[in-house]
Amino acid sequence: MFLGTSLTAGLGLDADSAYPQQVQRRIDAARLPFEAVNAGVSGETSAGLLQRLDWVLQHPAAVIVVETGANDGLRGQSVEASKATIGRILARIRAERPEAKVVLVQMEAPTNLGGDYTRAFHAMFPALAQQYGVVLMPFLLEGVAGRSDLNQSDGVHPNVVGERIVTDNVWRTLEPLLRKLDQQQ
Repeated sequence: MFLGTSLTAGLGLDADSAYPQQVQRRIDAARLPFEAVNAGVSGETSAGLLQRLDWVLQHPAAVIVVETGANDGLRGQSVEASKATIGRILARIRAERPEAKVVLVQMEAPTNLGGDYTRAFHAMFPALAQQYGVVLMPFLLEGVAGRSDLNQSDGVHPNVVGERIVTDNVWRTLEPLLRKLDQQQ
């Protein structure tokens, strides 16, 4: 299950072009017994994800990918507040779905908020992954962020070509995890 923002929901893309759907095609090609569920919501902050977590956790999941915080950073929200909220999300997932593997996606803040903010925002994700014992996925938009040829006109959301790179980024972390889970079944 992919929890996330517009980057997960696939804002501006055909529904089958969002990275969770592209990951599903890779799962199918690898003949792995998993179904990708895209639970991304455009514009959602970490607080919004926390509010809808009851609904999300009603559904079983072998792996839960948490992509949140990007909109917190875009809005310049306090890093400490975002960290506390994401920590509550991870703690609830761990408590209510202890059998699920949890993956936290590294996100980055825009540089216009200053070096101190962007460094603190960056450091938040590895600290949370370590604290809650979850897998840290490298930056979702690695190789895509800041490249006009790989983003839509808003400069934030990947275009179809950029989304393929995002899918590669996600698959590098998920494939070994899914293969290991498949062997354990």
